[in-house]
Amino acid sequence: MKKQNEKINLNETLKKLASIVSWFESQSEVDVEKGLEYVKEGATLIKASRERLSEIENEFKEIKKEL
Repeated sequence: MKKQNEKINLNETLKKLASIVSWFESQSEVDVEKGLEYVKEGATLIKASRERLSEIENEFKEIKKEL
């Protein structure tokens, strides 16, 4: 995962989340331990994405004020 002061790439994050979803969908019998790891990773990615989206929203608001 990236350091807190580094900005995450939303496209990369969405691809990682999609791969986690695909893994779950492809399992006929889910490995509980691995599933838990993926759920934790997914939650971390979602949290980071929300924070980044908020930052982007604020940047757009600042640009709008300047116009």
